[in-house]
Amino acid sequence: MREDVTVAVGTVKGAFLLRGGAVEGPLFKGERVPAFAFDTRSTPARMLAGSTSDWWGSGLRFSDDGGQSWSDPETRPLRFPAETGASLGQVWQIQPSTPAAPETVFAGVEPAALFRSDDRGETWALVRGLWDHPHRPQWQPGFGGLGLHTILIDPRDPAQLLVAISAGGVYRSDDGGETWTARNVNVPLGDDPSARPEFGQCVHKVSRDAEDPDRLFMQNHGGLFRSDDRADTWDDIAVDVPSDFGFPMVTHPRVGNTAFAIPLDPSYRCVPDAKCLVWRTRDGGDSWQPLGAGLPQQGAHFTVLRDAFCHDGADPLGLYFGTRTGQVYSSMDEGESWELLVEHLPAVLCVRAAAIG
Repeated sequence: MREDVTVAVGTVKGAFLLRGGAVEGPLFKGERVPAFAFDTRSTPARMLAGSTSDWWGSGLRFSDDGGQSWSDPETRPLRFPAETGASLGQVWQIQPSTPAAPETVFAGVEPAALFRSDDRGETWALVRGLWDHPHRPQWQPGFGGLGLHTILIDPRDPAQLLVAISAGGVYRSDDGGETWTARNVNVPLGDDPSARPEFGQCVHKVSRDAEDPDRLFMQNHGGLFRSDDRADTWDDIAVDVPSDFGFPMVTHPRVGNTAFAIPLDPSYRCVPDAKCLVWRTRDGGDSWQPLGAGLPQQGAHFTVLRDAFCHDGADPLGLYFGTRTGQVYSSMDEGESWELLVEHLPAVLCVRAAAIG
């Protein structure tokens, strides 16, 4: 693991920071931490975390000193307006916007909704264009809940937004969130390949290509897909993989057509045959290759969730994933070899990494 990289690990019992060979934490002891983000657009970098307490409910905190101190969660800056009749169940995703909008941060929550902050996460407003969409009353919760878990911002234009909802599907806005359209053409509904409605798909994760911003990679509940037209249409790319079921999807931040996935046995929801492999494509999904050096090749009865796999943006690329059985693995050579960073943590919900000193 690199000395200048901080790895944030959110678990069902708090958050941990891995850096300099040490494990710090737990932060927010006893709380679920399904969302974490590093906002490196200014110095010092801001860390943001979404957590849920059985006693105090859900909220969002931030830190400007590397995690030594955090904002007071009791202020509850992220909440639904009273007239919606909704209450915050969980923060699923935190996504800083592009450098062109340096103060803007988005948060995806449960029940499925998008919030926007224009002061780096200190105050928040509900994005009404999505909340008031006529499809929303028909969205159904996935196994883990009705969450908005993916937020992608086009690097060419921060007004171009894409979100994914389980189970609502992919939606895109071309006007900064004022209006939204479903973008799920050719994506089946659940396990029925013949059912391909306008919306309602159980999307697990979407990630954007490094060289072609119009190219997107999706891990669906039952399928791997690629879009070459900003999600207008999708094509099946589930070839050479042991299963088309999984949760995370990670794309290389600099090299085009390169993505990583971790397939799972769809009925057991653990890595197939108890053999841990990360699968990589370098040709846009036309073929996939297994990467397993240093990973357990027997007895690996574990699951990797949608936000428990990430990269650090470094060169060569560092990759990190955490498991529901409390291990965190890393690769410093773009997946060619792996090592165990830490074990015996609570079940891992999310992993994020960045060089913040």
